[in-house]
Amino acid sequence: MKKLILVIICALLQSLAGFGQAKNFVDQPFIETSASVDTLVTPDEIYLNVLINEKDTKGKSSVEELESRMVKTLQELGINTEKNLALNDLGSNFKKYFLKGQDVLKTKVYSLKVDNAQTAGMVILELEKIDVSNIHLDRTEFSGIDQLRLTLKSKAIAKAKKQAEYLVSPLNQKVGTAIFISDQSSPDFSNQLQGRVAGIVVTGYGTSSKSEPKPADIQFEKIKVESSVNVKFKLEQ
Repeated sequence: MKKLILVIICALLQSLAGFGQAKNFVDQPFIETSASVDTLVTPDEIYLNVLINEKDTKGKSSVEELESRMVKTLQELGINTEKNLALNDLGSNFKKYFLKGQDVLKTKVYSLKVDNAQTAGMVILELEKIDVSNIHLDRTEFSGIDQLRLTLKSKAIAKAKKQAEYLVSPLNQKVGTAIFISDQSSPDFSNQLQGRVAGIVVTGYGTSSKSEPKPADIQFEKIKVESSVNVKFKLEQ
């Protein structure tokens, strides 16, 4: 019983202390400002889905043959296939498609990471030459996003303080220490990092043109990343 009474007393004391802190916060003079900063970044991690399908060669080449050609071609382009190429087919080694009730054609889906649009264009061009031409953009990411977030938050705080100083300047008052900071930035950056792209989807049986094909014209739109803060500064005479 004594322990229960002691717990209740402690809880009441904590509540009163919190109320006192909140009252002190409201009573003291302060200025509140909000600030936002943003920047544009170019995705430097581009993920492509590469579909290897026996149907694309009308059954003339097996999935294993196409897979071997693809790996060799990517390595010739300077891509580390052990690090940047992964099977992406929901855990199975291959999928089977039944056509006309009798034929069985296999397919594999790979995820390939490249660093820029130029490399993505060369991948599309060279893989098309070996009858691997079902390539789609999966997603784009920016590798330095964590550090970029911190930098933008810092700049937003500095901007908020500068705004506060301008606001109180005619009042002959000074901006003191920050007594409240709220990060208003969106916690989910994944949607912001889905850069739009033109010319990345290629589907077919390979090039049929007699002339030498050109690299795919791929341009990634720069992504806007923004950080916003709300800050309360103590006012001083």
